[in-house]
Amino acid sequence: MAATVTRVFDLLQYNLEKFPKQEFISGKVNGKWQKYSTQEFSDTVDALSRGLIELGIGKASRVAVMSANRPEWNITDFAVMQIGAYHIPLYPTLAEHDVKFILENAEITVIFVADEPLYNKLKPVCEELKKDIQIYTFDEVKGAGNWQTLVKTGQQKTETDLEAYRSQITPEDILTLIYTSGTTGTPKGVMLTHNNLVKNFENSAVLLPDGIRKGLSFLPLSHIFERMVVYLYMYCDTAVYYAESMDTIVADIQFVKPNVFSTVPRLLEKVYEKIMEKGKALTGIKRGIFFWSVALAEKFEIENSWFYNLKLGIARKLVFKKWQEALGGEIVVIISGGAALNPRLARIFWAAGMPVFEGYGLTETSPVITVNHFGNTMFGTVGPPINGVEVKIAEDGEVLARGHDIMKGYYLRDDLTAETIDKDGWFHTGDIGELVNGRFLKITDRKKEIFKTAGGKYVAPQMIENKFKETVLVEQVMVLGENRKFPAALIVPNFVALKSWAAKKGINYTTDEEMAKNPQVIEKFNQIVLNSGKDFGKWEQVKRFELLAKPWSIDGGELTPKLSLKRKVILEKYATIIEKIYTDAENYKA
Repeated sequence: MAATVTRVFDLLQYNLEKFPKQEFISGKVNGKWQKYSTQEFSDTVDALSRGLIELGIGKASRVAVMSANRPEWNITDFAVMQIGAYHIPLYPTLAEHDVKFILENAEITVIFVADEPLYNKLKPVCEELKKDIQIYTFDEVKGAGNWQTLVKTGQQKTETDLEAYRSQITPEDILTLIYTSGTTGTPKGVMLTHNNLVKNFENSAVLLPDGIRKGLSFLPLSHIFERMVVYLYMYCDTAVYYAESMDTIVADIQFVKPNVFSTVPRLLEKVYEKIMEKGKALTGIKRGIFFWSVALAEKFEIENSWFYNLKLGIARKLVFKKWQEALGGEIVVIISGGAALNPRLARIFWAAGMPVFEGYGLTETSPVITVNHFGNTMFGTVGPPINGVEVKIAEDGEVLARGHDIMKGYYLRDDLTAETIDKDGWFHTGDIGELVNGRFLKITDRKKEIFKTAGGKYVAPQMIENKFKETVLVEQVMVLGENRKFPAALIVPNFVALKSWAAKKGINYTTDEEMAKNPQVIEKFNQIVLNSGKDFGKWEQVKRFELLAKPWSIDGGELTPKLSLKRKVILEKYATIIEKIYTDAENYKA
């Protein structure tokens, strides 16, 4: 009987039967490509499953993985799920107190870690908990158990019948517990089933046209977005290649020459900024053609006139071909998620022959609720709902979703589950949005992030922040003003771009700290603030701002692992600066 996919691990049999390949999953570790054929991958998964069974792992056991993207992550994922255990992914930069909470809350008994630094981070936490948690490493680490010992044990236990374990697992069984850090509070364990994920990748397959053979992966697998995308690649006969790190991504793209990758908008912004910097360095006719092409790209529509297409053909030949080559030259689709994509940027990439499809969802929705795709795209929206998912807008503007993608609930938190999923099965996303043409969803802000000024006016900060980020000189920005007389902003400049701007203006660049206080720099940002705000209502316009010299980061605690702003943390961290912004404004008026 031909393999059908009703549980995620069925993907392995499905691939072995339908499209076995020599390069199924490949990862670049320590500068070397490590490649697994479909058969090798499946054999290693089965051996590791048997090794885990020898440790006493079985249905509903809890196994955690703390590692960056590499083939071992996926091997462990499949080995755990096909014996009915729950896989709990841990983001490598999680704070110690969060790790401790998750290990206890999820009752984890086995944990796999990538390397020595992570082993050294985990070991004391496990010892402190005084629980028998066994740690295995992917790299060889002195004094630590290695995952290969479990594989070798499993290779000798051929009499263990894995089918007996697989047959006990139903589509409605829990596949994974994913703890969402969120921007506030204690992590919550999201329970996702096999069916949640299978239906999600089956119905997101509209994203990938036929012939997509190679996908590059660099977003963290510990988040549901990239994890689902990798399952989607497996479902659609696309080989997966893991970039070694963000530092090696340019070389890795050139080596793999992918047809597809998924990304967050910030990375596309960085690619665009680098290209624009090169464009600005051109002179004469080359510079003219470059900026003519960019201006043309900004006017791109899904349907264009023949005359526009004629001009676009010239721009692609003269300018955009080089853009394509910078991303390997064989891109067919780019998938964007995790944050709002600037519609202008989307148009430019489409015009350059590299369509970007923006989607939307949350961990609790497995994750895709809506997504743009060929034949069904509208710029400025996150697309129509995927098949089997309904979307409606509540009276207060909140986006509600219902369908096969909604989680089973929060682990051990029936109270929170009841708050989030109403009696009719609608999941309350916490986002504000509208349906354009009755079906294309447009997200306008986070419900919790909208603030009210002292004048009683509501301000949606994300829309304003996205406008600021259209400027190459702005790296990060947060608009604030809860119960204040006017909105203000904290801005982190793009110091690389600022350096070249200063050089052109004949300004001596010293340090980032000094440049953030430089009067000419402040005046330039003042112009940016005025220009960015001109299309917003008077009450929404940023009246004052402060330039910060240090970028926000995950390690610094200001960003979530998904690169969203932790607004509460930033407000607390920069409370003194924020107070000064408003007192200076008062004194100025006085």
